[in-house]
Amino acid sequence: MEIASLKQVVSAEEWALRVQLAACYRLVALYGWTDLVFTHISARLPGPDHHFLINPYGLLFEEITASSLVKVDQHCNKLIDSPFPVNPAGFTIHSCIHQVRDDAACVLHTHSRAGVAVSAQKCGLLPISQQSTFILPSLAYHDYEGVALRDDEKPRLQADLGGKTHLILRNHGLLVVGGSVPEAFLSMYNLESACRIQIDAQAGGELTLVNPKILEGIAQVVKTVTAGQGAGIAWPALLRRLDRIDPSYKT
Repeated sequence: MEIASLKQVVSAEEWALRVQLAACYRLVALYGWTDLVFTHISARLPGPDHHFLINPYGLLFEEITASSLVKVDQHCNKLIDSPFPVNPAGFTIHSCIHQVRDDAACVLHTHSRAGVAVSAQKCGLLPISQQSTFILPSLAYHDYEGVALRDDEKPRLQADLGGKTHLILRNHGLLVVGGSVPEAFLSMYNLESACRIQIDAQAGGELTLVNPKILEGIAQVVKTVTAGQGAGIAWPALLRRLDRIDPSYKT
């Protein structure tokens, strides 16, 4: 599908964000977290206006490019003409989080098999892996209220997430917020890994739980293991992997 390039239409700052977000969509596809065209990753554009980028509804994540991303305002009005619609349920979830979380530059939502499986478990995410220890101190839950189309759900979703980074949407899937696109991707990578490990481990014998004291001070531990670079320790390598496979996300 031919999509006109926006590189010369938008600011350099917006173009850089578009490339990052398109890369994130491709990585989510590469790691197998997609649900056809039905989940979303949004990125807030810098500046005082409540504008953000979200996927063109109808494209597979592996097809998304920097130019195909749809730019919308807080009321889901397109700010640059696009032949693609925006999923209303996706807009409901993402816009309400961006509305109250100034630190949420990126919101990433999945319906992966392992993520939905853990979201359906009454126990939620268990402290049974190193990956889970990175998640649990900043994990919240939101009860299922049906497909997210109603505005009256927004305050409850906002309140349940609060100031946390990770959210398990009961009977639905996973959601993370990040101060940048790379940060959100790494947070989801850890959450997805923890869920997959849990489902696999539950197929075996009795589980061994991590000592709760290990969860204390986990933020400093993460800072140490990423050499103080956070998601920046892995993001350039992920982009190199994408470039070897298909660099068209940058168009």
